Amino acid sequence: MTLDTTMNQDRDQTPDQSLTRDAIRAMRRSYGDVGLESLPADPLAAFSIWLKEAAANEYIVEANAMVLSTLGGDEKISTRTVLLKDISDGGFTFFSNYQSRKAHAMEINEQVTLLFPWYAMERQVSIGGLVQKISDSESDDYFATRPWSSQIGAWASAQSQPLESREELESRFAGASKKWPEGTSVPRPAHWGGYRVMPLSIEFWQGRYSRLHDRLRFERESTDSEFVLTRYYP
Repeated sequence: MTLDTTMNQDRDQTPDQSLTRDAIRAMRRSYGDVGLESLPADPLAAFSIWLKEAAANEYIVEANAMVLSTLGGDEKISTRTVLLKDISDGGFTFFSNYQSRKAHAMEINEQVTLLFPWYAMERQVSIGGLVQKISDSESDDYFATRPWSSQIGAWASAQSQPLESREELESRFAGASKKWPEGTSVPRPAHWGGYRVMPLSIEFWQGRYSRLHDRLRFERESTDSEFVLTRYYP
């Protein structure tokens, strides 16, 4: 399989020499005076408040975007951005292809991390926990709410598998579109559905002046135990 020659040409270009080490090190900003003194006793309630505030911030694109990290059977960590779609039953829900790289990793190792980087608000939330598939009925319900094009895309993409060309993907999309024209009911693929991350730790980070950031972390031993809130040095 050969890639577009433009990609190869871009790889061979000389990096911009004006972007020096000093220039990169100078890319810093001073954080504000708004502190993080306390949070609601329920970490999911606290997160919901922060998510709502992030969604209302005009400088944040897709406040529900989160970085998911997994550990595969090859002992390699991989990360990607997925979208949070629900906070319920004590966990954080997202959807994916069950045959993707992340799906295979989560089958082997249920431990994952999530990161919500809300830079414009000088905030981030990092979550560590255990992931599990949600029920088929929950996946069916959500899939039915997706736009038609996204439903067709779930059928067209063999996620994480090698792709010969963009044309092949477009052809698969066209084929699924013909099978389920717009306006008809598109069934959920058996290889597509939801996951729920049950948190063991949820850390709220607020940037502060002089790099004296606030870090408040809810932690527990198991998904059945109570959270304990601890403040940590930045």
